[in-house]
Amino acid sequence: MTDLLHALARFETFKALVIGDFMLDEQVYGNAQRLSPDAPVPVLQVERTSRTPGGASNVATCLAGLGGSVTCVGVRGDDSAGRALVEALNAEGICTDGLIIDADRPTTCKRSLVGLAQHRHPQKMFRLDHESTAPLSPSIRARLLDALRLAVAEVDVVCLEDYGKGVCDESLIAGVVEVAKAAGVEVLVDPAPLEDYSRYKGCTAITPNRTEAERATPSLGSDACPETRGRRLQEVTGAHAVVLTLDRHGALLLEQGCDPCPTPTIPRDVYDVTGAGDMVLAALAAGRAHGLNWAQCVQLANAAAGLEVEVFGAQAIPLAQVRLEVLRSVHRPEGKVRDREELCVELEGARAAGRRIVLTNGCFDVIHAGHVAYLREAAAQGDLLVVGVNTDEQVTAMKGAGRPVFSLQERLEILAELQCVGLLSPFEEPTAHALIEAVRPDVYVKGGDYAPEDIAEHDLVRQLGIDLKVLAHRPGRSSTDTIERLGEA
Repeated sequence: MTDLLHALARFETFKALVIGDFMLDEQVYGNAQRLSPDAPVPVLQVERTSRTPGGASNVATCLAGLGGSVTCVGVRGDDSAGRALVEALNAEGICTDGLIIDADRPTTCKRSLVGLAQHRHPQKMFRLDHESTAPLSPSIRARLLDALRLAVAEVDVVCLEDYGKGVCDESLIAGVVEVAKAAGVEVLVDPAPLEDYSRYKGCTAITPNRTEAERATPSLGSDACPETRGRRLQEVTGAHAVVLTLDRHGALLLEQGCDPCPTPTIPRDVYDVTGAGDMVLAALAAGRAHGLNWAQCVQLANAAAGLEVEVFGAQAIPLAQVRLEVLRSVHRPEGKVRDREELCVELEGARAAGRRIVLTNGCFDVIHAGHVAYLREAAAQGDLLVVGVNTDEQVTAMKGAGRPVFSLQERLEILAELQCVGLLSPFEEPTAHALIEAVRPDVYVKGGDYAPEDIAEHDLVRQLGIDLKVLAHRPGRSSTDTIERLGEA
């Protein structure tokens, strides 16, 4: 088990502050199956409209999805888009007290026209931007810094999301760095597509993508490698860490005084890159808030951003899904066998996806048709069957000398070949109590001809509110019967 997976298992609520360009993303969905009769352009027959937080607002929702208690500091207009943005953020439990109303500028709103042709997946057709990139007035900037000072003492990390909309000018960024440093809080920056990164001087970390890094280092020429560009940006900003995201090539971590640390990614079916940079910033911040080192933070951010590009639009990825992705992409377990911690991580992801978990357990020594029928029926009680398998020592204690006939490894190999079995996990306790408490299944299944209250785990199952199923006993079909028949033969 990797250190990162252990660290993720200990994740708790953390406090983050997001400052920057807050936006509202509006998606207008409809069918686009014909051209206009008066011009060669598609016609979008509108069916529905949705509004979601974007820009720095999306960073806030990503942080909330990772378990963060989030405070926002920024500006919005005195308009319907601004009110909708506040409502959407509040619905996620995000504090918007620091969103200052600036009557002289509109709330930045990106309206995307999304068409569906021939019942295929949604495709963005066009985008309309309502925004102002004018600098903030001195009075509004002062109010933002006042809001920052009030909140920063209570947070674990500050995220600055700069989309170049006029909020994050040199004066504001310098103030953010000064206030955060005085409070002993790290400042992580997702930069705007600029040629001059000196405005971010003093930040703790910066997260440009490949294109942004190339734009900010034109003097290095077109052949400069990512490391060279990243080191130049490190010199300009003084950042301790530069996390350079390299799309399908993963990410490159450059820490001061350390060798470059590349983090590869796994191949993806990229659907939409919208929000990937926001997700990287949020995941890095969540990691730093929990004391992860920079290499672990980049692994976490890489996994989270990989999930982000597989969905349409900017969507917060829940911590449960990120944990599962880390298990798959970093630890990469093969087959169906999991230890207790791996099992819990994978089941958390399955549960978040709405799958109904079924748990059963037993020795499963000398597997026969009765076992197969029982496991098939158990699997039918839900969506994912988890089978706990007793260790060799426990089988001997229950069944006596000479048992098990087949070792734990052999029994696991046989069970793993059954299509109805989802996951397998050995357990060494005399009863399944600890396994049940760890898994917390929706259904616990036992086989036999006894009443439910006679099952050793009955009281625990009822206490946890787990559905208990006792499947029919099949006379003459048991490992003991099979062994006796073989002995007679």
